[in-house]
Amino acid sequence: MKVLVTDNVAQEGIDVLLREGVGVEVRNKLTEDELCAVISEFDGIIVRSATRVTARVMESAPNLKVVGRAGVGVDNIDVSTATERGIIVVNAPDGNTMAATEHTMALMLSLARNLPQADARLKSGVWDKKAFVGVELRNKCLGILGLGRIGSGVARRAHAMEMDVVAYDPYITEERARDLGVTLLPLEEVFRKADFITVHMPLTKENYHLLDDDAFAKMKDGVRIINCARGGIVDEEALYRALVSGKVAGAALDVFEKEPQTESPLFSLPNFICTPHLGASTREAQVSVAVDVAEEVIAALRGELVKNAVNIPSLKPDILKEIGPYLGLAEKLGRFHAQLLAGRLKRIEVTYSGELARFRQIDPLTTALVKGLLDTILQERVNYVNAPVIARNRGIEISQTRVDRVEDYVGLLTVKAASSEGEHELAGTLFRGNDPRVVFIDGYRVDAVTEGHMLIIPHIDRPRIIGAVGTLIGQHDVNIAAMQVGRKVIGGRAVMVLMIDSPVPPETLEAIRRVDGILDVRMVSL
Repeated sequence: MKVLVTDNVAQEGIDVLLREGVGVEVRNKLTEDELCAVISEFDGIIVRSATRVTARVMESAPNLKVVGRAGVGVDNIDVSTATERGIIVVNAPDGNTMAATEHTMALMLSLARNLPQADARLKSGVWDKKAFVGVELRNKCLGILGLGRIGSGVARRAHAMEMDVVAYDPYITEERARDLGVTLLPLEEVFRKADFITVHMPLTKENYHLLDDDAFAKMKDGVRIINCARGGIVDEEALYRALVSGKVAGAALDVFEKEPQTESPLFSLPNFICTPHLGASTREAQVSVAVDVAEEVIAALRGELVKNAVNIPSLKPDILKEIGPYLGLAEKLGRFHAQLLAGRLKRIEVTYSGELARFRQIDPLTTALVKGLLDTILQERVNYVNAPVIARNRGIEISQTRVDRVEDYVGLLTVKAASSEGEHELAGTLFRGNDPRVVFIDGYRVDAVTEGHMLIIPHIDRPRIIGAVGTLIGQHDVNIAAMQVGRKVIGGRAVMVLMIDSPVPPETLEAIRRVDGILDVRMVSL
């Protein structure tokens, strides 16, 4: 594995890659042409905000599996093209949370007390106390637009300043807001109520210029605005008009619609303060995002589910802790199914029983299962990003069902896959919380580990069949490590599972099929 690192990513992140045996090449300040010329050598690339990973770059990168952004925003990465090509895009949303939160508070206090203006005046040789009378944060209402990681951090600190906190966030629950001591309100109510408004939302087409002339008109006279999130959410021309009129008493921007920004009418206003996108610019944050994204890139290169993928659903730590032990089981069940089935795959039905039915998110488990199944039978690259897309494009129906109770098991993951030539059903669980096992094959109870090689042999339950199979395998110097038989009635249909130390040659499989009473034989390698 080989990763290209650009944009002065912190050495600590590079060290993480090197410790894991990843080849690293550092090349800073690459143009698009230069990047296209070298990217074919690499399996992954890590950038900050300067390098643009465009569609053209990705089209020049047949081996590229992952793009890592050492930071939050991925505006410089063509995410849609990456998804189409099965390239995982990961970022590091937690690494700079504290830095951005503290920078927001710094700008809020600077607005309240006119600190930059007073500093500049005094350094110019003028002692002027009367011109810079400020306001206190205590007993003021703070309106937070976006109550994610940073918005929540700002809310907690605002409470310490004895502020009343309200927020607008259509994607957060009332329960979560109550835990933070925040009152959720419609957007216009936040505009009318807040003395300070701080923005902590991603830039989308829906919230582009969210704070425009109409929005400012609905706000309190003398409101103060802070934006440490993304440029473009605040209409800078409208903000200029509101600052000049006095409707907005002051504003502080760390981000601009066009960056780098060195000339703006806003810069001429005494009630406007700004910083050059410094929200994540602390020593600690730069190290943290570099280490975080390096770890995510390694997980992606290994084919593991990553926590902070931009083009697949992200998994919060508590969700990952809940479903994480079952991810490997789900993928192994998919690989198992792929080696049992014949014909064109048509349908996958997944049933989550017992504790699995109570998981908050089961979609990642289904994705892992589909990934394991398709990756085994297709020639194209299949991963957590494109597995659902490939299944949909091939007309494969996927359904999920939850069943509260299951006998004998704490949790059971059951998968029925149907093809043009029949269907098979597997069920798996975890023993002792971390030992994945297949416990049902086509309705027959078994206990099969999910690693190594095995033969799955449906047959009629009668004497001398097991001996005949064992003799044929032994004649080809294949050792049997374990054997079990699942059956429902004596003399009826049954399934034999043989754990073997090495693969069985095709001619041996054919010989087994010819044994009287053998219905089929499938070689499964996990």
